[in-house]
Amino acid sequence: MRSIEPLDAAVESIERAKPLDPAVQAIKKVVDAALPSGNLRDALHGVWFGHPLHPALIMVPLGSWVSATVLDFLPGRREAARTLVGLGVAGAVPTALTGLADWSDLHPRQQRTGLVHASANLFTAALQFASWRARRQGKHARGTVYSLVAISAGTGAAYLGGHLSYRQAAGVNHAEEAPHLLPQDWTRLCDLTDLTDGKPARLVLDGAPVFALRRGRQVDVLYEKCSHLSGPLSEGELSGSGDELCVTCPWHGSVFRVRDGKVQRGPTTYPQPVLQVRVGADDSVQVRLGEDD
Repeated sequence: MRSIEPLDAAVESIERAKPLDPAVQAIKKVVDAALPSGNLRDALHGVWFGHPLHPALIMVPLGSWVSATVLDFLPGRREAARTLVGLGVAGAVPTALTGLADWSDLHPRQQRTGLVHASANLFTAALQFASWRARRQGKHARGTVYSLVAISAGTGAAYLGGHLSYRQAAGVNHAEEAPHLLPQDWTRLCDLTDLTDGKPARLVLDGAPVFALRRGRQVDVLYEKCSHLSGPLSEGELSGSGDELCVTCPWHGSVFRVRDGKVQRGPTTYPQPVLQVRVGADDSVQVRLGEDD
């Protein structure tokens, strides 16, 4: 067994901390009740942006607070520092909302880490608000101390956020591997008769799982693992018809258009990889990635 450094061990203990689950479930219910609209949730996830919105918005409070701390140690910059602290507090609100929307659609271990991450960020924002109020009252030294403590707490929160994203893979594209696994040249997938008309099937192509759906002699093939958190698309429900036929991931409800993998509903913000398909005269189904001829 590898040696685990104390910091790693502490963070991994958060992932395994089942006593956090009642709080996770209670907060998730509140978030789900507060964000009942699919369009609102999609906006907060960043579906319109094509990228998770939360990490982009983080730059506003983080950049403002770090800049304010630098200005605190420069002469004649008190008003500018106070303005930046206030800007960071204001920017923390939409940043937190996008984070909560993403957090509510994660796996339990990720949600435990996310809960502690959010708590540390809330503490950070509260201290920065206290700093802003102290500065407005002319108590610049006290405001500076609050900000320095907040920066320390925020550093811990940022570490957990990095762990959540890079170690636990929350918010990343879980279908990114598809272009590296699936063939660029025409490759036989199956026979048309191997597929039941109108019923999704999970097949394996060059060792990689794919979703296949037959509609008459038309076959649509997507990468099987949902780009959100690798949910099995072949177990999802179909909706719509014709060119607007969609499949819903059974894990967290991301919806993709079958013909081109375009995101129709979050929490994912990444399209699903789609393969080109041709059906031969002998009813063999051949597929490939790559550009059209």
